[in-house]
Amino acid sequence: MDVILLKKIGGLGDLGDKVAVRPGFGRNYLIPQGAAVPATAENLEAFEERRAELEAQAAEALAHAESRREHLEGLTVTVPRKAGEEGRLFGSVGTADIAGALSEAGYPVEKSEVRLPQGPFRNIGEYEVEVQLHSDVSVVILLEVVPGG
Repeated sequence: MDVILLKKIGGLGDLGDKVAVRPGFGRNYLIPQGAAVPATAENLEAFEERRAELEAQAAEALAHAESRREHLEGLTVTVPRKAGEEGRLFGSVGTADIAGALSEAGYPVEKSEVRLPQGPFRNIGEYEVEVQLHSDVSVVILLEVVPGG
């Protein structure tokens, strides 16, 4: 299935690219999310008419992500959790916990923007956490998991 991308999708292409994707991915994810339209003659023509508007929206989203990155750079967030004597947590600290701690500190972040490739943290300590604000913009913050709470 060929689609025209309406926004940049990591690993797939940029705004305006015509790409071939599996039919299920295009039909069930890209098109309902508003990230793509089927590559028909009418849609190609309509996209070319809206190209300037879509590029302006993409540039605005990138500028907003850059300004958010400036605010988050060098930030340290502390999350208190109950832990055993060896420093093992009763539970874990995941993306929702980190996003909540950042939001409480005055930096609203969605949990989908927090990246934990190794999974949630299960021990007391300091960890570097990547926050992906845009497909081109990410920032690393320092997370301190401390006993308490």
